[in-house]
Amino acid sequence: MENVTDEPRVCEGLILPLTDESGWSLGSRIALYFVGLIWSFLAVAIIADVFMVSIEVITSRTRLLKIANPDFPGGIEEVEIRIWNDTVANLTLMALGSSAPEILLSIIEIAGNNFKSGKLGPSTIVGSAAFNLLVITAVCIMAIPKGECKGIRMIKVFATTTAFSIFAYIWLYLVLQVISPNKIEIWEAVVTFICFPILVVVSYMFDRDFCGTKKHEPDMELGIAEGSPFLSAGHVDKKAVAEFMREVGRHPDLDESTIAQLIALEAQKHEVHSRSWYRVNASRALLGQKKIEQEVEPRVLELYQKIKNKELPANLPQTDHSAGGTKAVVEFRASSCAVYENEKKVHIVVERFGLMSVQAVVRYETVNGTAEAGSDYIAQRSTLVFEPGETEKIIEIEIIDDNEWEPDETFFVKLAMDPSEEACLGHRSVMQVIIMNDDEPGVFEFTKTSYLIKESAGSVFVPVSRNQGVDGKVEVQWRTKDMEAVNGKDYVGGEGTLVFEHNEKEKEIEIPIIDDQEYEKDESFQIELFEPTGGAQLGRLKKTVVTIINDDDYASILDRVVAITHVNMDRLKLGNASYADQFKDAMNVNGGDVEGAGALDYIMHFLTFGFKVIFAIVPPPGFLNSGGWITFVCALGMIAILTALVGDLASIFGCLINLDASITAITFVALGTSLPDLFASKTAALNEKYADNSIGNVTGSNSVNVFLGLGLPWLIASIYWAAKDDEFIVPAGALAFSVSVYTICAVACIILLMLRRFLRVFGKNELGGPFGPKIGCGVFLISLWVLYILLSSFQVTKYIFPIDE
Repeated sequence: MENVTDEPRVCEGLILPLTDESGWSLGSRIALYFVGLIWSFLAVAIIADVFMVSIEVITSRTRLLKIANPDFPGGIEEVEIRIWNDTVANLTLMALGSSAPEILLSIIEIAGNNFKSGKLGPSTIVGSAAFNLLVITAVCIMAIPKGECKGIRMIKVFATTTAFSIFAYIWLYLVLQVISPNKIEIWEAVVTFICFPILVVVSYMFDRDFCGTKKHEPDMELGIAEGSPFLSAGHVDKKAVAEFMREVGRHPDLDESTIAQLIALEAQKHEVHSRSWYRVNASRALLGQKKIEQEVEPRVLELYQKIKNKELPANLPQTDHSAGGTKAVVEFRASSCAVYENEKKVHIVVERFGLMSVQAVVRYETVNGTAEAGSDYIAQRSTLVFEPGETEKIIEIEIIDDNEWEPDETFFVKLAMDPSEEACLGHRSVMQVIIMNDDEPGVFEFTKTSYLIKESAGSVFVPVSRNQGVDGKVEVQWRTKDMEAVNGKDYVGGEGTLVFEHNEKEKEIEIPIIDDQEYEKDESFQIELFEPTGGAQLGRLKKTVVTIINDDDYASILDRVVAITHVNMDRLKLGNASYADQFKDAMNVNGGDVEGAGALDYIMHFLTFGFKVIFAIVPPPGFLNSGGWITFVCALGMIAILTALVGDLASIFGCLINLDASITAITFVALGTSLPDLFASKTAALNEKYADNSIGNVTGSNSVNVFLGLGLPWLIASIYWAAKDDEFIVPAGALAFSVSVYTICAVACIILLMLRRFLRVFGKNELGGPFGPKIGCGVFLISLWVLYILLSSFQVTKYIFPIDE
């Protein structure tokens, strides 16, 4: 390698330099081109975001299909099916979207070099393949949380793309070094290029299992991705929303808008996203752009977590869990209790009723709230065994008295059991425990001023809370009072007594609702608390109103919730922006969500502001109802221009520091174009049920890079030189060596993934598994990538394995 001096060095590309740089110092030129190279990678990531959005819109198009279904009027059901098959989309448009810079770099390099072979394009393709397969796979393996495993679902398709990817690089080595050394003949270029459609066709056949005996599930036959129960072919399912409303819709904090936000959150959590969705989200997270996520108020997000953890009081209508006394039912005696910190222990009553002649086994565990195990209480996880005839068990939990004043803190105790024909849990399966700092008998009041209940719900459970103390055993009377609703006709009311034992904080009044199957306007009745005992008092909310709504009115509420949910879900879709939205998002940090923007978002927005505004002129996917194709073509043209600049910047930068173009390609260029894929794959690995969108597409993308990125320019160049009665010269040298090293590393990686799939020590899945083997696999794969970089670099610099070109 030459010594770096301040002598002017002649380094030129296809477009750059734009001016005479002979008078500039070498150091300033190196710094300028290095910053320019990094900056250009940011620009490529931004326009690639636009490109991937257009691909998402194109591949997500649907059409209506009529199928026989006796449950629908007329016996015909209309369903939406996706036009694009997932495998075909991943191997064509998706692969082009994620690999467009590498593929275009190879094509532009040959076209701009008078159809002579260059080093940058081919080496970038091999270097990106190494990074994608080795580093991305390693990161995805290690990213899975402890104790979890995720495997590839479409294993036949993965096996097909893996076989083609190994063949692609073996074939690449053969044509470079063995069949016709240092030159590419037309038939070799044709075979390389034609392998691309063959790969797509064969993968599609295995995806549809044309050669097997697999029986497709109906939804898979129709191309409807499995995902959230709230989504059906991309639309919010009204029946699923109704079920959700019946489950949590009577909680005091829930209104129509809140329920819709919760549904959108749940749908987003379980929706199966495409590879392009993750790629776009990863790019936007890095560049301070508008995120594709549901904006949720903090209180709603907290409520959602409580619902998912089953930490809400059971306020909903319930049926007779004991099935007329034929089942043993186990539940807490109260929904909530409280304990003074200085009492050191809390005693929680678990009762059993219904069938008494069988044994009932129930598990319990404590869960942190604002109180934390170890500092406020001693965590427990154990089992209660109710022998035949036993009706009550006590859970004793130690409270830690730290002699410091603290506000009231809470934790939870959860029951769990395996349901059977003989035993099940009641509706009070979660107990809230409050650690308090006073010794008053308490103040009784309702938790809210009014409740809504559907006429056909069966019963309404109205919680009564004991606040400001839980000392001693106390009672409070309750009674109902007719308003529009009549006792005995619309509901079963009367009077009753709630008994609160020492430390018990919340109980419920159950009022059965009578469904008379006739249309009526909304009817209400009142519940009143009176005559507390034991020194307890009544609070401000000593009365509450229960309104029974007609099913038709309930249906209108349901329709409104579904409509709001559709609006929330539309915000999560790619490609629904207008020109105005694009420029607004481009000129504002984080797409205008200033509150959600961090310091990195502001820095990246400042660095990329110009690129964002320029690329906002690309027509949005809905422009002229083109279905995304106009955006696709325009974005591809922009990427081609940027790729030419990247090629110049990389080659000139490498020239200035005396770094061979092939080393620049497998390091700087490969990393710059592949980092968004790394973050996208990691996110997909964490969020998806299967590993297909994280590592399942890597081998297919690597195959397409060779078949398109080398096959197409080689075919054009070989035809060009054949027309001149000459040969298309492609020096094997460093490229063939790099390909051979990568192929060996790729085979080692595939063998490791096979072992992970079949050996229990790895968890019998491609991703995750036990901590030690998981980390070991990740380190091994990253070491293979480092070895590939070192060996390829040493060969080029002639330190080892010298090869004459």
